[in-house]
Amino acid sequence: MRATDFIGRHCQAQPRHIDNTIQLIEEGCTIPFIARYRKEKTGNMNEVDIATVAKYHQIFTDLLKRKAFIIDSISAQGKWTESLAQSIQNCFDPAELEDWYLPYKKKKKSLASIAIEKGLEPLAKCLYQQESKDIETVAESFIGDEVEDAGSALKGACDIVAEWINEDAGLRKKLRNYYLEQAVITAKKSRKAPDDLFPKYAGFVDQVELLKKCPSHRLLGQLRGDKEGCLTLSVDVEEGDALLMIEKWCLRSNNSGTPYMVLAIRDAFKRLIHPSLSNETLQFFRSKAEDDAIGVFSENLTQLLLSPPLGQKTIIALDPGFRTGCKAVCLNAQGDMMDGDTLYPHPPHEQKATSEQKLKKWVRTYHIEAIAIGNGTASRETQAWVKSIAFETQPEIYVVNESGASIYSASEVGREEFPDLDVTVRGAISIGRRLADPLAELVKINPKSIGVGQYQHDVNEAKLQAELDRVVEQCVNKVGVNLNTASKHLLSYVSGIGPSLAEKIVSYRSTHGPFSNRQALKKVPRLGEKAFEQSAAFLKVPDSDNPLDKSFVHPESYHVVEKMARKIGCKTADLISNKAGIQAIQLQDFVTDTVGLPTLKDIITELEKPGLDPRQKTKEFSFSPLLHTFEDVKEQMVVPGIITNITHFGCFVDIGIKENGLVHVSQIKSSFVSDIHKEVKINQEVMVKVLKIDKAMKKIQLSMII
Repeated sequence: MRATDFIGRHCQAQPRHIDNTIQLIEEGCTIPFIARYRKEKTGNMNEVDIATVAKYHQIFTDLLKRKAFIIDSISAQGKWTESLAQSIQNCFDPAELEDWYLPYKKKKKSLASIAIEKGLEPLAKCLYQQESKDIETVAESFIGDEVEDAGSALKGACDIVAEWINEDAGLRKKLRNYYLEQAVITAKKSRKAPDDLFPKYAGFVDQVELLKKCPSHRLLGQLRGDKEGCLTLSVDVEEGDALLMIEKWCLRSNNSGTPYMVLAIRDAFKRLIHPSLSNETLQFFRSKAEDDAIGVFSENLTQLLLSPPLGQKTIIALDPGFRTGCKAVCLNAQGDMMDGDTLYPHPPHEQKATSEQKLKKWVRTYHIEAIAIGNGTASRETQAWVKSIAFETQPEIYVVNESGASIYSASEVGREEFPDLDVTVRGAISIGRRLADPLAELVKINPKSIGVGQYQHDVNEAKLQAELDRVVEQCVNKVGVNLNTASKHLLSYVSGIGPSLAEKIVSYRSTHGPFSNRQALKKVPRLGEKAFEQSAAFLKVPDSDNPLDKSFVHPESYHVVEKMARKIGCKTADLISNKAGIQAIQLQDFVTDTVGLPTLKDIITELEKPGLDPRQKTKEFSFSPLLHTFEDVKEQMVVPGIITNITHFGCFVDIGIKENGLVHVSQIKSSFVSDIHKEVKINQEVMVKVLKIDKAMKKIQLSMII
């Protein structure tokens, strides 16, 4: 099987497009670059499809490497046969491949190996082949120094046969499919369950559920309970059905050896097959649950990173607090700190007049256009206080999700940016910058600390990190980056750049001043032609003398735009945003062997609205004035809220108090919800009704069905 055929099982694409995509990936092209600038070669695949091709190409490559290792290992043992060669060469399932290798793996000392050392393998073959002989009489011939009697000989032979049954690749495949379809999972309370942790997992106890139908969030919850010593999990199938399958597979006649074969079959199942396949089945569904959780996390992260920005505005950012006060900073339109102090408008200090006077002065002095208030402790009180102030020029007031800001404040990135500032001041700066441009600020924080997703701390670390890096890269390149203002953290996610080149770009910019155009990027040390090809179109130079440097048009296509301009008798600069001129262009006139209609259509889109930010603009939002604390929430209240997190079982909504409420998936709309992400989005404004309040657990159940 070719890589193209293997990948084609998992991706709806033409073989030639898969081949082209593999070639581009092997040439070092990034997914954002391929998706945007090589559409003719990929058949217009999107980034998800290209990532799927890359994923299964890697799986196929790893599979070939594993096959080569297995072949070398078996050959070195002198056990390579044509039949085995054909089976391994035709196998493209990792689990099945390991089944074929299982009999040839180096093993620890086992009951079977001990019996083989005693010389009982010929007896085992006689039993396994079910020849018409008196097996007990045959067994007597094996009595000797190592074997006391015929019974001991047959016991040893059964041990060997049990291992052979376990190592039968065809049988394991059949049983594996049975386990995947019929295995059930049960959770019991662990005898050593910690009293303080167990209540979180009590709801899982004694639930028996078909494993393939167990929702990902529930399975990951059970696995966490097992890891924390609160639960004991078991995966089982109907033993009688499994034994019957093995007997039909193994028993070919009824003779004196049949009772011993039945004993060997039962031993093989209970001691070897069931422990192996039950664990393998659990790991299979665990991996699927992890993929599910990672998918939820990546979708949420995408929405969060593409949250509407306020744009380049002068901002006062407030990190609210009661006893410790509100850390306040003034930021210019570029996000640089101009001023700052700690204000104490709340109890126990009650310095409202002084704090108000300082805010008014800042708004007047720095021409403040917006005030950003973190949504943590004292957020509602701070918002109410700021709204009560009569400014000469009223700034817009926003509440900003500050999740992860404290992580940034204490991080190496935060210390590097503001080495002389206190962590709380760094947090306030991050809140203000997050309002101006969420993407530029959030890339500085480990995505796992941002607070979206489900069970993200329980999934495979490497798999999660790889997917989140892909999501961040995708979002950064979708929006584009200002080459002359972007931080090295933002630049590092640009296609083809990475941390090392990002640092060199910032260093070059600091030494030589702003880049005058995209071509000047080539002057950066160690930034070669390949890096320029991959990155240039995602890096915008707003002050360039070439208007195309402000757009997503790739430099390799500038000549196409110039040709278009000449065709209709104008300059390139005059063609941009020229609706009449653009409409006069006949795309077919510009099709070549390397430039097709997909690229030409993208060029036209860019000419119409060059460098358009795909994100919407942010807007002010007000919570209910009736809600300030948990105690203010009453059943049947209908209040506004903002969705802060989405999981498969529902979405969490900030209604203006410390505790977020949960809208169960069944309460999102009156009809069935098959895909929650098609119904709700991160930062979406919603009206919700309070269904139930759990005062002891401080939980709020909400409904969007009003």
